[in-house]
Amino acid sequence: MLIDIKKINNNEFRVVVKKKTITEHVVVLSDQTLKKLTNNTKTKEELLKFSFEFLLEKEDNTAILGTFELSEISKYFSDFSCHIEKWLK
Repeated sequence: MLIDIKKINNNEFRVVVKKKTITEHVVVLSDQTLKKLTNNTKTKEELLKFSFEFLLEKEDNTAILGTFELSEISKYFSDFSCHIEKWLK
């Protein structure tokens, strides 16, 4: 499996997940969300990679939304922020 992240602009990223089926996602990640989730200790790309690895442990890439704001992950998986806290340690 490969997660390829390309910056569209400061807040938007194109994420391609290459598994059996290749999927493409546009993710909005604002500076505020990055600060809230990581206190700016990680780059946006690092947080995106971690987030997609987290999602892919929970569901297949074909089930991941095509376009979403990164903070929306917590609406579907309440343990997301706990996983980020462990990752940051």
